[in-house]
Amino acid sequence: MSRIGKQPVVVPEKVEVKIDGTKVSVKGPNGQLEYEFNNLVKFELKDKEVIVTPVDGSKPARSMWGTARTLVNNMIVGCTTGFKRTLEFNGVGYKAAVSGDTLNLNLGYSHPIEYKLPNGVSAKVVKNEIELEGADKELVGFAAAKIRSFRSPEPYKGKGIKYSDETIIRKAGKAGGK
Repeated sequence: MSRIGKQPVVVPEKVEVKIDGTKVSVKGPNGQLEYEFNNLVKFELKDKEVIVTPVDGSKPARSMWGTARTLVNNMIVGCTTGFKRTLEFNGVGYKAAVSGDTLNLNLGYSHPIEYKLPNGVSAKVVKNEIELEGADKELVGFAAAKIRSFRSPEPYKGKGIKYSDETIIRKAGKAGGK
């Protein structure tokens, strides 16, 4: 039995959930999300709660049970409050700016990097932090990982882009003369 899958997902007042077979649509104040699940799990909407059950007792169905419940919960949370990811950049001359849906980065390369943000993700730059917000948790995480990959932090001085809650394990430099 899946401990997570057994728990029903509570639907808040402002959120509307539609279930059409394996397709789940969630509409709320922050936007609209929909996801097509495989046919190993079933969804029911009862008393403002979404209940997820496996189709049968097979291993693949049981393994998708908790995953499907968590994905539905993330859709509901995303449509009500949204998700936020914060990145920090450190380095001499490193800059970031947002213009429209494009994030312009100067990260010490000979050229600036222009990253077009995915639909549904917005960015804001405050001092040396980039804040990404959106309703889709997967999309926000993907955009954050892509931006981090442009200049991942190095272990000697800590220069690069890192998540705000990430700790970089520092290394000592070269040993001095004898």
